[in-house]
Amino acid sequence: MTTPIALTIAGSDSSGGAGIQADLKTFAALGVYGASVITALTAQNTTGVSGIHQVPAEFVTAQIDAVFSDLDVGAVKIGMVAHPPVIDAIVAGLSRWSPKHVVLDPVMVATSGDRLLAAEAVEALRTRLIPRASVITPNLPEAAALLDEAVATDEATVEQQGKRLLGLGCKAVLIKGGHGQGAESIDYLIGANGTIALAAPRVATKNTHGTGCSLSSAIAAGLAKGEGMETAVRNAKAWVTAAIAAADRFSVGHGHGPVHHFHKFY
Repeated sequence: MTTPIALTIAGSDSSGGAGIQADLKTFAALGVYGASVITALTAQNTTGVSGIHQVPAEFVTAQIDAVFSDLDVGAVKIGMVAHPPVIDAIVAGLSRWSPKHVVLDPVMVATSGDRLLAAEAVEALRTRLIPRASVITPNLPEAAALLDEAVATDEATVEQQGKRLLGLGCKAVLIKGGHGQGAESIDYLIGANGTIALAAPRVATKNTHGTGCSLSSAIAAGLAKGEGMETAVRNAKAWVTAAIAAADRFSVGHGHGPVHHFHKFY
């Protein structure tokens, strides 16, 4: 029996709701074995980020090589990569090991509003890491920031921004509509063959900590299991929507609480 394995390369969230912790919970919930490469440590809870400690680039390299030299990684999810040397280490690692699927979540700002990506890292992300990605998963503000444009407010502009992001070299773009308005949260999957709109009811809850991390890692889990891109994205969207809908079953912290990764089990 082949065990599907996914690797998350991201930052640690000490409160457990986002980052590496959310990714590993997502992999486990979806029946995938999870490995991790930690790029940064955050002192963080549901109300905000009080500190970030960068992992040296050479140790990020050591973690990448340790995992890939032993585990048969089916898909990689990349989250918080705050500084250019770490981005360079990841790009070099991807070049060495050539994983089949790379899901890049261009994390720039936490749910609490705290900035997680240094300004000088945006260009490195744009020019070095995005071209390596099978799919990138920016929300509306992140898509705009990557393009130095205003946040899209209508479907046509979202699609145009998605096509321009495709021009940076990735194979597909999923622009997430969680920051939009209206009764539905609509994500747009934009690829070489066109655009697919994926709608779900907008859930009224403040407990959305880790939503983006969890969605991108759910896509990686699907790809690791052998699903095609559209199927992996559709399944991930449905799963994370249910995780948000179940978030209020939890009472965790005093700010933006986590989604319920194990909503199928308890």
